[in-house]
Amino acid sequence: MYEIIQKLHSWWAYLAIVLLCIAVINSIIGFVSKKEYKNADKKLGLYALGAIHTQIIIGLLVYFVSPLGLSGFSMKDSALRLTSMEHPLINIIGIVLITIGWVKHKKLTSSESKFKTLAIFYGIGLLLILSRVPWGLWFK
Repeated sequence: MYEIIQKLHSWWAYLAIVLLCIAVINSIIGFVSKKEYKNADKKLGLYALGAIHTQIIIGLLVYFVSPLGLSGFSMKDSALRLTSMEHPLINIIGIVLITIGWVKHKKLTSSESKFKTLAIFYGIGLLLILSRVPWGLWFK
C-alpha cells in the first residue's frame, strides 16, 4: 500500500507543479500587461490551489504510512533528513503561503492587485516547494 501511495504522490506532483507554474506565469503576465482579471484566471488559480492541497494530503498519507516512521528524524543522513523533515516542513510552509495568497487576492478589487498578490504568494510558495523536492529520488 505504501508503494502505491508514494507513486501517486510522485505522479500527482507533476500535475500540481505544472498547474502552479502556469498560475504563476499567468499572474506575472496579467500584472505586467495590466490585463483584466477574468473568471479563467480565477479558475486557473483555484485549480493550482486544489492540486497543491491534494498533493499535501497525499504527502501526509505517505509520511504517516512510511515504513521509516519516526526513525527519519536522524540528523546524520542528509537524504533521510530531506525526505523526513525538510521536504514536508518547507512544502507545508509553501502551501500555507499559496493559500494565504488565494485568500488575500479574493478580497482585492483591482485586477492589477489580484495578479500581483497571486504572483508573489504563489511564486514564493512554488520556489519553496521546488527547493525541497527530493530530485534524486523523484526520477528513480
